[in-house]
Amino acid sequence: MPVKTCIVVPCYNEAHRLPQDSIVDFVRRHDDVQLLFVDDGSSDRTGELLEKLAADHASLSVLAQATNQGKAEAVRRGMLEAFERGAHYAGFWDADLATPLDEVPRFARVLDDHPALEVLFGSRVRLLGRTIERRAARHYLGRVSATAISATLGLPVYDTQCGAKLFRASAGSRALFRERFEANWIFDVEIVARMIQAHRRGEGPDPRHAIREIPLREWRDVAGSKVRPGDFFRSLFELYRIRQRYLR
Repeated sequence: MPVKTCIVVPCYNEAHRLPQDSIVDFVRRHDDVQLLFVDDGSSDRTGELLEKLAADHASLSVLAQATNQGKAEAVRRGMLEAFERGAHYAGFWDADLATPLDEVPRFARVLDDHPALEVLFGSRVRLLGRTIERRAARHYLGRVSATAISATLGLPVYDTQCGAKLFRASAGSRALFRERFEANWIFDVEIVARMIQAHRRGEGPDPRHAIREIPLREWRDVAGSKVRPGDFFRSLFELYRIRQRYLR
């Protein structure tokens, strides 16, 4: 049966980091949310752990990829599957749950209340009353990247790279995931670039009004991230390629 919200969780060798207790606790409290785990060709026990979770909980399922194809492709395939299942909203969340799953219902309520919105991005903004714990080096590199991304897109976006996003299951949203992404590290930026391109062609809404960033109530930097300092320079190259393909 279709559910209101389906969240895609891409996983690659996450057996040692997968917060199983938090996942089980969430699905027991929210029967209107499905979690779709995409095992991206893991070589550890990730697939085994996910299959066990899915066997024990009807609102959990696993989409297994035979070989590792990268986070961007894992998310893309998961999102296409989520749309096929008939969910009203589909999104993706990082497997370490740096953003707690309890943010998902809050995101869904925002889309409920604002029919013109197509996409919600979680945003890691340190504000009084919020718990945002991020290593200083990653924060400052992130701010440099965010400035370059905002200038390239021509949008005042603060945090495209937070791994918590929710989309309305519209024809426009489905089109964003139809083709493989050029980028693997900053495919989130490519999603926005595709929205800009579609709007310029008269095929979609203005991203300035269709996207909203939501300051998260909680985000914690979890040890074991696969992001490395060199990825900063790789992301700048991917940003150039995105600009050349979509924004010229």
